Amino acid sequence: MTHLVLENGIADDQKNIAGKNSHVGSMDENAERGNWSNKREYLLSMIGYAVGLGNVWRFPYLAYKHGGGAFLIPYVIMLSVAGLPLFVMESSVGQFCSQGPINIWKAVPILQEYCNMAAYNLSLIAGNVSVLADGNRNCPEEFLISAPLQSTSEQYWDPLPSIPRSMDETGSVVWHLALCLLLSWIMIAAALYKGIKSSGKVVYFTAIFPYAVLLILLIRGVTLEGARDGIEYYIGSQSNLTKLAEAEVWKDAATQIFFSLSIAWGGLTALSSYNKFYNNSYKDSIIVCITNCSTSIFAGFAIFSILGHMAHIYGRPVSEVAQSGFGLAFIAYPDALSKLPISPLWSILFFFMLITLGLDSQFAGIEVITTCLQDAYPRILRPNRGPITVVICIILFLLGLPCVTGAGIYWVNLIDTFCAGWIILVAGLLEVFGLTWLYGGNRFIQDIEMMIGTKSTLFWIWWRACWFFITPAVLLVILVWSVYTFTAPTYGLVEYPQWGIALGWCMTAFCLMWIPIVAVWKIMKASGSFWQVGQELLVCV
Repeated sequence: MTHLVLENGIADDQKNIAGKNSHVGSMDENAERGNWSNKREYLLSMIGYAVGLGNVWRFPYLAYKHGGGAFLIPYVIMLSVAGLPLFVMESSVGQFCSQGPINIWKAVPILQEYCNMAAYNLSLIAGNVSVLADGNRNCPEEFLISAPLQSTSEQYWDPLPSIPRSMDETGSVVWHLALCLLLSWIMIAAALYKGIKSSGKVVYFTAIFPYAVLLILLIRGVTLEGARDGIEYYIGSQSNLTKLAEAEVWKDAATQIFFSLSIAWGGLTALSSYNKFYNNSYKDSIIVCITNCSTSIFAGFAIFSILGHMAHIYGRPVSEVAQSGFGLAFIAYPDALSKLPISPLWSILFFFMLITLGLDSQFAGIEVITTCLQDAYPRILRPNRGPITVVICIILFLLGLPCVTGAGIYWVNLIDTFCAGWIILVAGLLEVFGLTWLYGGNRFIQDIEMMIGTKSTLFWIWWRACWFFITPAVLLVILVWSVYTFTAPTYGLVEYPQWGIALGWCMTAFCLMWIPIVAVWKIMKASGSFWQVGQELLVCV
């Protein structure tokens, strides 16, 4: 009877908390922060976060650049030795601590700081939304004979006279792009207003819809004449295996794994922190990683089948059929869509798919910020999660306005160059070093075994090898190589001004400087002998 009364009392307390906090359900295990409503919503959110624009345009572009199917070899190897180990580590530590990306580092206090760049995807989303208005315009007939053969999409993406020729001519805000950016942020704020309870419902559509569109594009692509040549270039006899001897191929494979799996951005930790404690985080990580990489390969088939058809039409080799860069997917895909019945409808679906891919990734980016703030100031901010989310979205909308000016594409390229590579590598390196060498790799493995309920010394041999040696070595080599081979960014033939490059370095420094600043601040704040301070800051026992 006493046990029943206690259970009823706990249930009443949870209902009272749920009444105050709309993001907490009455049946949640964590009555303060809330949990996912079910396993499906968590997996779809993780897949939606990991599967993004990089899977659709960046992976096919890198495969196209590095010899087609030959690129799959370093890609899979880097997934095994760097991507998957870090993915398992991030999702497991988030679930074990039930805290966001900053608070989990109470386990290693000297590393308790990360900086999250959340405005990146929205600059691309704004452009994608604007394409809906003009993506199906036709090439003027008077140029069909006098001008060189050029697809409609290439004509659209080539620089127009109205676009400034450098960052020095920023120009005014393009208002139809700004409205698209605003609409994107409104959708994000609405989806995240109640936290994972609302976003978990949205991902049923946003995470599944892209696969339906990609399947349609693939089916149409393989039925086009010349598609076989494109697919053979992707995974067949035309693959250039000599590319494997180039160090840049391995560097790009590793950075693509990070870019694709969204490692070291904080989103994996934030989303996993809402799991129930005894959830099998290891199995979930395997499912998400396999799904993510399969999506990249799947999108590659869709892209290269259409590139093969374009090569057939233009009478050129597949390797020369389209320009490399941001526009690859925006050249190949629209060309395929123009050959489908009711092509405007498929164009709308395709670009809407790009929007959903960007939104899914951005959901987790904003969740990182709100989770960190709520964990830092739970009494004040948790009951006001909705308004806090709206304020964050407004601030980030304003920060994104430079990306929708006349020179916005230069800003997007600058951010992509300086904020999507080195920062991730440094954060990942510090993450694996902090958890394995400071907190303790064996101790961390015991924590995971406690959650998943199984113990196997033999099973963890590979993960120990990766976390202690292989993964940090790979990250360090790639980081040093990236810095050593750095060249000033360009967009097409346009070179960036010196102040633009300096600004890019400042963005990189701003994102990374908080780690040493907080470390120094904690050292100055600590009291006691050198040994006591070291024990206090390096490991929280």
